[in-house]
Amino acid sequence: MRIVPLVDPELTPSSRRLAWLATLPTGAPAGSAFLRLYVKAGQDHLAELDLHVHPAEQRKGVGSLLLDAAVAAARQERRRSLTAQAEPGSPAEAFLAARGFRTVLTLTYARLPLAGTNPDDLKAVVQSPHPGYRLVTWEGVVPDDLAETFARSRRAMDDMPMDDTDYGTVTWDVDRVRQAALTIGKRGETLHTVAAVAEPDGSIAGFTELVVPGDGKGDAQHYGTGVLPEHRGHGLARWMKAEAIRQARERYPDLEGLLTDTADSNRHMRAVNDALGYLPTHRMLTLQLDL
Repeated sequence: MRIVPLVDPELTPSSRRLAWLATLPTGAPAGSAFLRLYVKAGQDHLAELDLHVHPAEQRKGVGSLLLDAAVAAARQERRRSLTAQAEPGSPAEAFLAARGFRTVLTLTYARLPLAGTNPDDLKAVVQSPHPGYRLVTWEGVVPDDLAETFARSRRAMDDMPMDDTDYGTVTWDVDRVRQAALTIGKRGETLHTVAAVAEPDGSIAGFTELVVPGDGKGDAQHYGTGVLPEHRGHGLARWMKAEAIRQARERYPDLEGLLTDTADSNRHMRAVNDALGYLPTHRMLTLQLDL
């Protein structure tokens, strides 16, 4: 068995990746591992592992060899924490737990079948009064007149429940929010944002983001949804998300569903999703190795 380091050309402003390929004596691939190294201040202590072994080669030590290579590289890069994901009760969870990883976060994934949503119910939520606030929407990069306040509103995600994950902090500025939207566009997808604006100062109090496939078919993916602490308790998250659903139905008649994932400990956002008709599909664990 050989573990071959690979060159991964994928570079982003926030991370870079190392990669390894496990090969049999015949040269056939047996497994792979990718190690994402976060480079932005506030998260440059963190590495994320994605490891896969061919079913025919499992329980032969391939995963252990790949994991050893990734852990050694993470330590060489002076990382403090290494995370990986696995389904509850899966062989992957047992493999990681046996090698010192501990469960630090449980996520519930959910899907909203758009065909089952009631337009009148959505309209009632969207048109319900929210004194002191109004909704704005945009597609792609945030408009210049909202850019500064939108970047500041990203701190709404700072206290997003991450349980025991050594997640660090993500610092957003105007350049970063613009670059994120441009990156989505380069992938051929469309970013839709709905934001709640506080009156009378016109600052953004909260936002929700939806990424739609370029062909407008299949399932779209929710990205961030957050409300600034000083504006919570007014039902803004449900209001914004209902408008995002309404727009998705109207603009993309071939879109089938909307996907989201929420920490099990985030009871408020889970309640919002439940009220809007999102149905749980599966759960995933984040496991962490302290280096």
